[in-house]
Amino acid sequence: MQPIIISKEEHGISLDQIDRHALYIIEKLRAAGHVAYLVGGSVRDLLLGHTPKDYDISTSAIPEEIKALFGRQCILIGRRFRLAHIRFGRKIIEVATFRAGDPETPEFITRDNIWGTPEEDVLRRDFTINGLFFDSFEETVIDYVGGYADAQKKQLKMIGEPYVRYRQDPVRMIRLVKFLARFNLEAEHDTRLACIECKADILKSSQARVLEELLRMLESGAAEHFFRLMTDYGLMQLLLPDVAEHLEELPGNEIYAYLQEVDRMQLESKEVIDRSVALSALIYPMLHNHLKIHYVDGGNIPHLGQIQSEAGAMIRKVFGPFFLLPRRISGKMLAILNGQYRMTPFVPKKSSKLRVPNVAEFSLALDFLSLRSRIDPELKAIFTDWEKAFSTVKIEPEKRSKPRRRRRRKA
Repeated sequence: MQPIIISKEEHGISLDQIDRHALYIIEKLRAAGHVAYLVGGSVRDLLLGHTPKDYDISTSAIPEEIKALFGRQCILIGRRFRLAHIRFGRKIIEVATFRAGDPETPEFITRDNIWGTPEEDVLRRDFTINGLFFDSFEETVIDYVGGYADAQKKQLKMIGEPYVRYRQDPVRMIRLVKFLARFNLEAEHDTRLACIECKADILKSSQARVLEELLRMLESGAAEHFFRLMTDYGLMQLLLPDVAEHLEELPGNEIYAYLQEVDRMQLESKEVIDRSVALSALIYPMLHNHLKIHYVDGGNIPHLGQIQSEAGAMIRKVFGPFFLLPRRISGKMLAILNGQYRMTPFVPKKSSKLRVPNVAEFSLALDFLSLRSRIDPELKAIFTDWEKAFSTVKIEPEKRSKPRRRRRRKA
């Protein structure tokens, strides 16, 4: 198959837009006699007018050759998918060898380390807009699968037979919804239909991979759109049935309101809010509704111990059908949710003195109260008072909180 070559004049990508370390890796691989291109998400992002969050490289060099070329700067990772990570300080650039494989075999992929040609490598990728190479030497885009035209049309289309490709790797269904939400694309008819009809296969996926995709979308600035599409495609009903049921009822609009504010906070800041804060946006409206129905409406105001117990039970019930949340995340969520009722109890306390608990996670609870105050302006004064009180507290060294914000992760 002969690829279509798109010139610099047509695609408009400049080398100045590309990370200098990625260009350095490509040049060093080429100097050693290997073929090397920028590939995947970074090429897609540049064509769609977005700034890439990371840069991946595909090459004819096998992992051991990459390691020999870059030495201690490089580490080899993975068994199912062997590749190289090349470090530049805290930055990591991923370098993968061109792979081959039968894209028409509807078998779940358990290992993917058969080396191939650039054309074979593209054909085993998921969507056409992710199957483009950028040749930094010639400054051209190399297109084997019609991805450039699809990017121009803002269309998401599966490479190969969609039903087969989803069964090979069901996480591609999550990725479909992810790209639709992030880039406001339209799914090609067969690509969309196959996703809906194959949705039950998502339960065959690694829960860790699916959870990571969900967490990344909570950090993306497009979480609200993503969860709406996940519900429309029937994937939420399988992965998070309690959340899906709540979203399909009128009170579910409150969850969308929280996700909208999570998105705004991400877009306004260059850093990402803690994942436990973002996940709490899914749980808090459901927990609050549960407490009102089972306690408050019956005249029984729950104390903090009861609230903590109910919050823990709800976290397990919501995520338990498919996911196994890491303890570090579920523990933080528990502190965040319980902290809301310390700061905004069902029955306000008469005492004017605010007692800040000497625990590291309270800073995250305060972050979530800030999120709530963006939705309910009446909470702004309460948030300001607690923030002021928290600023005067000295956390014990062993309980000192980690930074409240994180750098953005790879998308």
